[in-house]
Amino acid sequence: MIRDRKYHLKTYRQCCVGTELVDWMMQQSPCVHSRTQAVGMWQVLLEEGVLNHVDQEHHFQDKYLFYRFLDDECEDAPLPTEEEKKECDEELQDTMLLLSQIGPDAHMRMILRKPPGQRTVDDLEFIYEELLHIKALSHLSTTVKRELAGVLIFESHPKAGTVLFNQGEEGTSWYIILKGSVNVVIYGKGVVCTLHEGDDFGKLALVNDAPRAASIVLREDNCHFLRVDKEDFNRILRDVEANTVRLKEHDQDVLVLEKIPAGNRVSNQGNSQPQHKYIVMSGTPEKILEHFLETMRLEATLNEATDSVLNDFIMMHCVFMPNSQLCPALMAHYHAQPSQGTEQEKMDYALNNKRRVIRLVLQWAALYGDLLQEDEAAMAFLEEFYVSVSDDTRMIAALKEQLPELEKIVKQHKVLLQLFNTSDDRTQKRQPIRGSDEVLFKVYCIDQTYTTIRVPVSSSVKEVISAVADKLGSGEGLIIVKMSSGGEKVVLKPHDVSVFTTLSVNGRLFACPRDQFDSLAPLPEQEGPSTGTVGTFELMSSKDLAHQMTIYDWELFNCVHELELIYHTFGRHNFKKTTANLDLFLRRFNEIQFWVVTEICLCSQLSKRVQLLKKYIKIAAHCKEYKNLNSFFAIIMGLSNVAVSRLSLTWEKLPSKFKKIYAEFESLMDPSRNHRAYRLTVAKLDPPIIPFMPLLIKDMTFTHEGNKTFTDNLVNFEKMRMIANTVRTVKFCRSQSFNPDAALTNKNHQDVRSYVRQLNVIDNQRTLSQMSHRLEPRRA
Repeated sequence: MIRDRKYHLKTYRQCCVGTELVDWMMQQSPCVHSRTQAVGMWQVLLEEGVLNHVDQEHHFQDKYLFYRFLDDECEDAPLPTEEEKKECDEELQDTMLLLSQIGPDAHMRMILRKPPGQRTVDDLEFIYEELLHIKALSHLSTTVKRELAGVLIFESHPKAGTVLFNQGEEGTSWYIILKGSVNVVIYGKGVVCTLHEGDDFGKLALVNDAPRAASIVLREDNCHFLRVDKEDFNRILRDVEANTVRLKEHDQDVLVLEKIPAGNRVSNQGNSQPQHKYIVMSGTPEKILEHFLETMRLEATLNEATDSVLNDFIMMHCVFMPNSQLCPALMAHYHAQPSQGTEQEKMDYALNNKRRVIRLVLQWAALYGDLLQEDEAAMAFLEEFYVSVSDDTRMIAALKEQLPELEKIVKQHKVLLQLFNTSDDRTQKRQPIRGSDEVLFKVYCIDQTYTTIRVPVSSSVKEVISAVADKLGSGEGLIIVKMSSGGEKVVLKPHDVSVFTTLSVNGRLFACPRDQFDSLAPLPEQEGPSTGTVGTFELMSSKDLAHQMTIYDWELFNCVHELELIYHTFGRHNFKKTTANLDLFLRRFNEIQFWVVTEICLCSQLSKRVQLLKKYIKIAAHCKEYKNLNSFFAIIMGLSNVAVSRLSLTWEKLPSKFKKIYAEFESLMDPSRNHRAYRLTVAKLDPPIIPFMPLLIKDMTFTHEGNKTFTDNLVNFEKMRMIANTVRTVKFCRSQSFNPDAALTNKNHQDVRSYVRQLNVIDNQRTLSQMSHRLEPRRA
């Protein structure tokens, strides 16, 4: 690869080609997931002076360009010895891992140093993807973020104490902190606050065209910024406003649309589609609904329509237009009659209008599925709507084709309501838990006795207190407390719901008068096991364990309704809905994590602990193979828990082959650049996938907290669209059903199946750390 090369009659000594270096990097390490990532890794080495372009002209590119390593610049550089080669081979994977973590930053800097006019489409997409995860930009629309990708400039300063600008100066730029921190200083007051990575400053002076209100001073060395200059900033604002259409009623905005490029697609009929389309940015709930009904394409198939923006409305309407408002509005739209036009025009309008409402209702019912049983108003609406459509088919024959589907939905939900029941036995196949399902639950008293109550899963704390009071004979001044195994106590609010499923792994519910709160203590049973089960599961094959874990995890994941993610993000108490299935799936992640730590900390024999490490790394590898990323991450996070990672004697004896596999797995868990390594891995997978659910929750929370739900009394529909897009990830992961490995399923694995479904763990981190120190005391 390193040799003399000729180009345009000139010989370049001892050099390599950019594309070949990228090929080599891709082959060397499983932690390199794309050519773009490899380019970033080589850019790090170029910035550090390890290699250079032969004419010092270029940053690193995946092209037929020549690069030379610094060691090869010298004419008589000695060749490495065999011992040096061996040492380098051993360090290669660690170096690759480090480069894979810092490469994306270098790639970003490389692109941002290019003049805006020289950035390629791929460059702009790369910057845009990075901007999605910057806190200061989370409230901006997709259009603005894409515009910013074209104008942002990279700026860095090496020394703390550098003044970026002074109070009173003219505002010329807006800054976003990529790395480091700055102090905000005001004359006469000193440092008023400190800003960190993801924060921004300097925008106010540009918006108001006023002098700088404060000075900005670097708080640490080597700070990196994204900069938007005033001219670009104002142009983007002007462009956004120029492409914004505002519909007003009584001098108030009721719908705000934005014109965006539609992409030049050609329809099936060969007609060119419009070059631009209008998307909803904000509006009143009624106007947003009206807009989607008016713009619905009736010629599209139901699947095409399902993939459209209409699905965002159907998925998110519970946030701003609950069923109690949506159902009457749909009924009113269905019966709406035009006041103008010929009789034929009126009939055509009425027919198309009714067909659009039917289409929306069918999509709405399909998304809600069994959850409609929980909503009496929605069920009553469906029946009334079916009767209305049925009556209309006598006069309007064109509606008949949609009637059977509507009838099926109404009857299906009636039948399901009668047949549905649930089982608490973990060894049985999981069925989705509904809010109306009743649960038998133990609530403990201060003397550690308990009372068993029977209430609906979606009961509020107030209703739980009432049920406990009925059993105890008195409920005056009672509070309900969540108690963890470590003794952490949380008093639940009266309106809290889903209280049974949001407990920690070994958590319990207590009821007591408020004045006895301080006397509450955990139960002995909350401590968890005192002996490990290594003797049981060391006899089970790693593949069988991973397979049975994946079957159980898929059952749990498959029970989670997409709407539970929305209830969880916006606060389940706001909807008075349970998120029981999501809670149990999230709890499973913690359970597996603590299972790994518990078994290792309960294993007193060093050689057995080493075997356990190997076993867990193998199970993780099989989980990854089965695309069970939730359990894969739970196991790796268990192994990286401080109670396990500090066991240096144990890790020292782990064979180097397993150390390398673990290092590769850890690289996928790297949180830098918003879990870029994980996201690149998932992007390559086809469904079925069991995703790393805590990260999905984090993404939705990030969007929710960074954007207001209402702006100027209008629904912020851009926010709804972003959250719906994340929820669609769950839909994609489940778009193919999971079929267990036939070869393994045919074996009798009842013991493995029972074991993975009933893990017994210690979930008190303090206890686990103490056990870890007893196994391997801190070295002097």
